[in-house]
Amino acid sequence: MNWDRIEGNWKAAKGALKATWGKLTDNDIDIINGDRERLEGKLQDLYGIDKNQIRKEVDKWAREANWDRS
Repeated sequence: MNWDRIEGNWKAAKGALKATWGKLTDNDIDIINGDRERLEGKLQDLYGIDKNQIRKEVDKWAREANWDRS
């Protein structure tokens, strides 16, 4: 997956993130600012999901939202 594409379109990705992970606040999303590791860490904290599972969930989100297109 090309995370650079998501990072570069972070403002557009905000709504999709909140729709999928409703516990994320606008402040959380601003602090994450496109950084995948920060996103995964915050989701782990909020949802209590282990690192490997959250990575899979983020990949799934990116695929379903068509953010992973090259």
